[in-house]
Formats: sequence, structure tokens, C-alpha cells
Amino acid sequence: MDEKTEELRDIFVDVAGEDTVTESQEESPGSLTTDEDGVDDRIAAVVERMRDRYDFDSGLDDERLAAVVRGFYDGDDDATIADELGVAAEDVFDARLDLHLFRDADTDAPFDLAPLRKRAGDDVATLAADLDAAPEAVRHYCRVVTAQNEARQVSQRFQAEFEEALADAGLTAMTDAMPENGLDDTTEDIGSLEEDADVSF
Repeated sequence: MDEKTEELRDIFVDVAGEDTVTESQEESPGSLTTDEDGVDDRIAAVVERMRDRYDFDSGLDDERLAAVVRGFYDGDDDATIADELGVAAEDVFDARLDLHLFRDADTDAPFDLAPLRKRAGDDVATLAADLDAAPEAVRHYCRVVTAQNEARQVSQRFQAEFEEALADAGLTAMTDAMPENGLDDTTEDIGSLEEDADVSF
């Protein structure tokens, strides 16, 4: 029993004049226990909406995708999450990008990503030649910037919903910087992207 629970129990004893709590009171909805099932349902609902909206590259089912969300916010790296799920680390990487969950290391590329952000849909071989980079590396970072662009287009809404579900239940030690992880580099390129865009409102 934590400190808050003890305080509420003391208030109950003072008001009710009883020093015991019945079984129904201990287990009733709205009690002081964490609703783990409710959190899982909220995460699963976000995953389902994302799958309906986007073409997922990951082959993981929704249950494992929800586990990726949990592991990510628990601070586990891709290899640790992969071991727990019995899949490859690359599968977890693909799942994270599908779910708009980014790490700072995702943009640690051996070449400038700004041109890639503008041309992520171009032919990989052409991009690799222009950037003097390996095609596999270009393909990898195209995947990253495409996912970041998707997240930015919806103002990181899905990431925020994951964090809200976990924070409401007190299940994560997120910091204020967490929503920006992996997306810092994208803001540096916004100015140049806007200059190239022909958009009128």
C-alpha cells in the first residue's frame, strides 16, 4: 500500500468509523489499483488506427506492436525488445517507425539527410549515386525520414496518445524531451523544405 492509498484509507476510517475494507470495496472499478487492461486497450486502439491509416512495413501483429510501445517507453533498446518478443532487432526497428517512435540514433547517418528528406520517394540507386552512399544505407534512412514526415504531418499525434495512455496509468518515467527524440533533425530542415514547397493557403 503506497502513501496515497494509506492517506485515503485513514480518511475512510475517520468518516466511516470502520477499520476494514470489504472485498468489493478493494476490487471495485475506480479503485486505487492501476488498470493495466485499460492501458493495453488504449495502446491497441492507437495501433489499430495507425494500421488503418498507414501501410505498415513491420510483420508483427498488433499484440507484439503494443509490446514494442511498452518496451520503447520502458527504455529498452531494440535488441532487448527483440529478445523478449523472439524476433529480429530489424523487425523492432521497422515496428518503431511504423508506430512513429524514434530514437536519436535513427538519424545518425553518414551523410546529410536534408536532401534525402526532399527526395525520399526517388529511386534508391539514383539517390545513392547522388549522395555517394551505399544503396542499403540510403534505403534505411529513406525509411526513417518517411516515417518522420508522417509523424510531423499529424503533429506527432499518435506518439502523444501512447504517452498519455502510459502517463495516466503511471507506467512510464517519460521526460519532457521524450516527444522530441529522433525528430530534432527534422526541424532543422523545415525551413529549406518550405522554400521548395509550392503551397498556397
